[in-house]
Amino acid sequence: MNAFLAVSRGIDRLSAGFAVIADYLVLIAVLVSAGNALLRYTLNMSSNGLLEIQWYMFAAIVLLGASYTLRMNEHVRVDLIYSMLSTRGRLLVDIFGFVVLFLPVIGFLFWLTFPFFWQSFTTGEASMNAGGLILWPAKLTLPLGFGLLFLQGLSELIKRVAALNGLLTLETKYEKPLQ
Repeated sequence: MNAFLAVSRGIDRLSAGFAVIADYLVLIAVLVSAGNALLRYTLNMSSNGLLEIQWYMFAAIVLLGASYTLRMNEHVRVDLIYSMLSTRGRLLVDIFGFVVLFLPVIGFLFWLTFPFFWQSFTTGEASMNAGGLILWPAKLTLPLGFGLLFLQGLSELIKRVAALNGLLTLETKYEKPLQ
């Protein structure tokens, strides 16, 4: 189990690294957006490339940050009974969810999106808009994001199995958001 926990720690570090990239992309997207608005309203200039790069960054922010969100247990839940369960019950629900739902669905999404990206990459697909950008970098965020999310799901599964066996203390408490 220690080897699995070492793999889990490595995956956690990988997710954290991509979360830093997503954090910087937020700043860059804001600067590009502000710069584009400034150019448009002061000099009456704009570019489809500037608009498209913002969309690319928004996609990357969400898809590269999703695995870290899962790691931090900040993802969206449908909490019907989870908060009423014991720690052991929560761990069992999480393990079931990762094995039966999460990993198969995310693996399937990766499988669907990789050919989508690969075809764009090999053909050099570009935007049809004047001044538009090549499309494969934006499409790469799909399999990359789902791949990272799949790995983080494995990491979370490993941690929950370890916690169930008493090898790790894991915070499972979940508070539903105030509404």
